[in-house]
Amino acid sequence: MGASPNPPESTNASRTLDELASRAGKWAGLSTATPERHTTAVVADRFDRITWRDTYEQSAGLRELAKELYEISTHGHGDGHEHGAGHEHGHGHRHGHRHGHAYKYEYGHHPTADLLIDAFLAAYKVNPRLREPAEMAPSHLVNHHLVSSLLDSPEFTELRRETAGDPYAAAMAVLAQASALRRMLEHARGAREQGEQAKAAQQDADSAAAAVSAALQRAAEEADEHGTVPTSAADALRGTIQAAESAEAAVRKATRGSAQSLATAGPALRATARNAAAKAAESVREEAALMRAWGVDPGRLERMPFDRRAALAERLRTSRLAQWAELIGRFRQMADGERARKVENATGELVGVTLGDDLSRVIPSELANLGLPELRAVFAARYAAGELMLYDSQGEQATGKGAIIACVDTSHSMYMEGPGGVTREAWAKACALALLDQARCAERDFVGILFAAADKLQVFRFPADEPADIARVLDFAEAFLGGGTSYERPLTAAGELLEEEFDDAARTRGDIVLLTDDECDVTEGWMRGWNDAKHRLGFRVFGVAIGAPPAAEAGSVLDALCDNLRSVEDFTDVHAAADLFRLI
Repeated sequence: MGASPNPPESTNASRTLDELASRAGKWAGLSTATPERHTTAVVADRFDRITWRDTYEQSAGLRELAKELYEISTHGHGDGHEHGAGHEHGHGHRHGHRHGHAYKYEYGHHPTADLLIDAFLAAYKVNPRLREPAEMAPSHLVNHHLVSSLLDSPEFTELRRETAGDPYAAAMAVLAQASALRRMLEHARGAREQGEQAKAAQQDADSAAAAVSAALQRAAEEADEHGTVPTSAADALRGTIQAAESAEAAVRKATRGSAQSLATAGPALRATARNAAAKAAESVREEAALMRAWGVDPGRLERMPFDRRAALAERLRTSRLAQWAELIGRFRQMADGERARKVENATGELVGVTLGDDLSRVIPSELANLGLPELRAVFAARYAAGELMLYDSQGEQATGKGAIIACVDTSHSMYMEGPGGVTREAWAKACALALLDQARCAERDFVGILFAAADKLQVFRFPADEPADIARVLDFAEAFLGGGTSYERPLTAAGELLEEEFDDAARTRGDIVLLTDDECDVTEGWMRGWNDAKHRLGFRVFGVAIGAPPAAEAGSVLDALCDNLRSVEDFTDVHAAADLFRLI
């Protein structure tokens, strides 16, 4: 047979090193200049990563959610193996099967783990900043889109007002968005699959670029002094270049597919993100309001270990009095306002107009006379005669220095509801907790005494020089004894505590507040001893008849026991006890 009229391309194609290098240069350069691809969308520094790790290790909820999202992403396609560890994260097997499995959904070794990190940092950082999409690993572009959807929603901006700088609140926000994160992963499933394909294609392209670089190196080594490359080396180099071009095309195709899938899923993702952020913001605000209602200081919360704070929040949510948190908060707010209204050296509550010469209490119409020259002499004459019109006030004894003691009736009848479904117990406990605040503000000891029948009594002491342990406060608020009602036992205990305080610290003028819905008799002998103790120790007794007007009538036992007595029938009205916080 004769020679072929059309010899193979390799016999005619250029074999000069310069021309081959020119064609291969793009790929050879990529093999050494591959840009860093990130797996997290939110830019974070070392301290942010440490905060995430610490929070993740302390939160069983986050760890469980990470595992669940990992299961969704790896087993959500039917056979459970399409995106298994051996395919994408073979390095995980170096840690053994058990640890390798855990390794992939913790600390950013899987897209779903990185999504959790991004969601946390988006809520935690004061000014979260997203990377450019081009900086992201192809397999994690979906995360970038999901987090971008969150950050773009006005609801998430509101959420960050509650969570920025607070790791616990940020973690709670992530957990509150758990169901939404699951739905978002489902909406983006197609894009996630395309992203995995783009990642695999990019790995092939990187390998192809490395092959081009190696083939070019061999061609350079085999070229003669004129720069001519042997046919076999030139063909090998051209083959690697074609493979690299094909790999690059595959990357473009997979990237376009991922982008199209994300565009299709975009509206659903944004709607889910907005709903999730709104739900999370509501959840975080509710917990913050719950903490405020129970008097837990924000600074104290920030110093509290994660697990203890989570346990406290759970206890507050499930407390017997959890449904009355709003009432407790209003009581405390009212008491704060009444404390602010106190005027130093005030003479008492205004009850009318009288005559006298106290210029500090002159009514405005009398002062107006000073503005008229012809009436100034009249003003001076009335002042000299002590006949100026003055505001009259009901004298109030100076506030005490001894302990504030709240005696709270917990007999069965205190379960009864009043207006708005508020129970007598809830109103009494809310008032007692506000009195605890009153004592803390005045640096006075506080004692809560729960009573019922004569054989039932429980005492909770809160010394002024020790922080009020919130668990102990909750124990006081939640305890309920049941049974009948006896005044003698709790009041005797209160008197003994004030006498002990007098003996130890020479403090007198304590205040006892008796909160009850019933009336019971006391013996004459006990009453004589009670009056002697009052005279000796100088304490006052305030009584509140809750839902029991007859108990507060003149001539009642409560009337005989108390220096100041009032009846409360509307349990939604916290201001019925307002004057207590001006007098005590």
